[in-house]
Amino acid sequence: MYKSLYILVFLLVSQYTVQAQKTTDDVLKRLDAKSETYANIAQEIWGLAEMGYQEVKSSALLQKTLEDEGFTIKTGVAGIPTAFIAEYGSGNPVIGIMGEYDALPGLSQQAVAEKKSAGKVAGHACGHHLFGTASTAAAIATKDWLKANKMQGTIRFYGTPAEEGGSGKVYMVREGLFNDVDVALHWHPGAQNAASAGAALANKSAKFRFYGVSAHAAASPEMGRSSLDGVEAMNMMVNMMREHIPEKARIHYVITDGGKAPNVVPDFAEVYYYARHNTRDVVIEIFDRIVKAAEGAALGTGTTMDYEMIGGTHELLPNLTLQKLMHDNLSKIGGMEYTPEEKIFADKIAKSLGQDGVDSDTAKKIQPYKTEAKAFGSTDVGDVSFAVPTVGMSASTWVPGTPAHSWQAVAAGGTSIGNKGMMIAAKTLTLTAIDLFKNKQLVSEARKEFVDRRGTDFKYIPLLGERSPALDYRN
Repeated sequence: MYKSLYILVFLLVSQYTVQAQKTTDDVLKRLDAKSETYANIAQEIWGLAEMGYQEVKSSALLQKTLEDEGFTIKTGVAGIPTAFIAEYGSGNPVIGIMGEYDALPGLSQQAVAEKKSAGKVAGHACGHHLFGTASTAAAIATKDWLKANKMQGTIRFYGTPAEEGGSGKVYMVREGLFNDVDVALHWHPGAQNAASAGAALANKSAKFRFYGVSAHAAASPEMGRSSLDGVEAMNMMVNMMREHIPEKARIHYVITDGGKAPNVVPDFAEVYYYARHNTRDVVIEIFDRIVKAAEGAALGTGTTMDYEMIGGTHELLPNLTLQKLMHDNLSKIGGMEYTPEEKIFADKIAKSLGQDGVDSDTAKKIQPYKTEAKAFGSTDVGDVSFAVPTVGMSASTWVPGTPAHSWQAVAAGGTSIGNKGMMIAAKTLTLTAIDLFKNKQLVSEARKEFVDRRGTDFKYIPLLGERSPALDYRN
């Protein structure tokens, strides 16, 4: 009897919950009611701090969250164990929401306003714990709205690992997993609230490995051939090349293995390179010249060389039809107010960045809408934007003025400031997805702009070629 009564109560509550999601106001209230639940999920991922292609527990947590809400899960897609797709509904339109969850190496940090390691090998210095969780929340909220209103359409969440240099989305695009999507939504943690047209640099990255001959560096150096000499000769030639590349191009490198002891001529050395520009054709040309420098360095030092492509991403293709829609929805949601405790924390972070104190107005307001942007970083969202109309935004999850990939970004992401910014993003993504389900004409207009900007003769060629996913690139 009691069991039957419990089931009846459960069904009535579930039906009421679904029915309560009919209007967007109801949906937003429901997101507010679940904000603590999503904060707990985000902070669990923040604590895990798993790097690219190693996000086993983070991916599993988001999968379970979506599965518990009635989504069908496909795991290990595109040959990536931590990539997945969660789907609810049927028919068109198909609206995709992307979620990332990888951390960065060497940026372990406690959620305090001073530089203090948490004792881990990585940290969420780009806020992807918030990214994946907000996108999950938006997918669930949109699902609830679809169900309550008995609307046709498919909401699809893409669990996209290894954005930080691993190009996880590129393999998913290459596999055709976005081919039937009408619009793809994404967002990113940041130091301000904005939904203007985005931009990103195309990027090619590789690890160059030099092989020499070991010998005693003092007793018999003539018997050795230093692989480190090969790396340093390559670096010298690439640095001279900087004078003769386009001004907006960027080249970065780090020596990941330079030998083990000064008195041993190293027989192995490795250097990890990035080449970037705001057009992929220039990146391809620069990268080819970097390869030639590596070949010359090997020849000149009596070593041999090979290289492994690690990542490669397209620039970002904007879609103003979608971007204005997202900006309007972000403006409806608005920014955040700091509590007195958050203000104290934010002031300390601001001072660590050389500021007098926090500009809390930046966290409150929405940045003016702009149709153009300057590219600073790279993202594998670029490849998605050439496969399907794509739109994104940023939310103020960090203290204003905080740079990405800093200990200050990790710290704020572990506090209520990060959680509150995450919910701004979740609500904005939800409203945008609902608008697209309600207005198929808008979807058609976005598609037309997409084809016009991309070109009717466009052929997608991934910059990382045909290689399998670089699952061990963080090792």
